[in-house]
Amino acid sequence: MPVTTERLPVTAAPADPSPGLVVAGRFDREPGYAVHRPEGAASWLFTWTTDGRGMVRQGAAEARPGAGELVVLGPGVRQRYAVAPGARHWRFWWAHCRARPSWAAWLGPYAVADGMYVATVPARLRDRAGRAFARMLDDARRPGGAAAPAAPPGDDLVAVAHDSTARELALCALEEVVLLAAAGAREPAPPPGTDARILRAEELIAADPAAGHTVGSLAASVALSPSRFAHLFTRQTGRSPMRALREARLRQAARLLEGTDLTVERVAAASGFPSPFHFNRVFRERYGVPPGTYRAITVPGGGQAGKEPC
Repeated sequence: MPVTTERLPVTAAPADPSPGLVVAGRFDREPGYAVHRPEGAASWLFTWTTDGRGMVRQGAAEARPGAGELVVLGPGVRQRYAVAPGARHWRFWWAHCRARPSWAAWLGPYAVADGMYVATVPARLRDRAGRAFARMLDDARRPGGAAAPAAPPGDDLVAVAHDSTARELALCALEEVVLLAAAGAREPAPPPGTDARILRAEELIAADPAAGHTVGSLAASVALSPSRFAHLFTRQTGRSPMRALREARLRQAARLLEGTDLTVERVAAASGFPSPFHFNRVFRERYGVPPGTYRAITVPGGGQAGKEPC
C-alpha cells in the first residue's frame, strides 16, 4: 500500500528530514511499497540499488534503477519512489542529508531533470561502494565518534546522525559513493599491461586506509605471494605497497582535519596511525606543517570544522 509522508514512521524514514541531519538506511522492499512526498523534501535523497529494481520520480522525470545505479533527488520538488512494476523486490541503500556543494558539480553530467541525477557505479567498484554505505550507516550511529552499536536484527537498518562528528564521518562515506558513481563511469581504460590485481589492491587501500592492511593481507586478497605482489605493485605504481598505504592514510587524515572537529589524536586513530607521535611526524613530512597547524590554515574560522550542519 502506498505510503505518504504524513503517515511514514520516523524510525523508517523521516517524513521531511531536517537538512541538518544525516539519516541513512538499508531497505529490502516488496511490491506495494511506495513513498510519496507531494511537496518534496528539505533534504537531498540518495538511493543506491543493490538488487531488484525501483522506480523513482521527481516531478515529471522517472528512473527505474537496477543494481549499481545511484539516483539522487534534490530538495523542493515533488517526489515518489517505489518498487518498480513487475519487480519482485527492491533492495537499496538510502540517505537523506544536505549535499556538500561540490557534489552538484560532480553529478551535473548525470542530470536527467532539474534536481534529479542518475549515475551508475561500475561493476568493479560496487563492492567498494557497498562498503562505503555500510561505513556510512555505522558512522551515523556513532555519537561523538564512539564505537558503533550492534546492528539491529532484520533487513531494515536505519540510523540518524545527530552530532557533528557522526554527521561528518557519514558524509565522508557518502561522498566516496558519489565520487565512485560520478567519476568511475568516465575513467579511461587502463593502459595495456596493467595488472588488474594491483588495481584491486589499490582499491582496497583507498576504500579503507585505516584498516590493518599489510603486504601479506593485500597479497592474499589478490591471490599473490607477498614477494610477487610487492614486486608487481612497485613496478606498476612506482611505490611500495606500504608507502601507498601511508599516503592514503595521510590523505584521509587531511580530509578529517578539514571536515570534522575530531581531535588530532582521534584523527590519527581514524586514519590508521596508532601512535599520535608517529602521525605528527609523518604528517609534517608530507604537508610541511603539524596537523593542528594544517587545520588552522585550511579551515575558515581557525579550525572550527564540523560545526556547520551537514
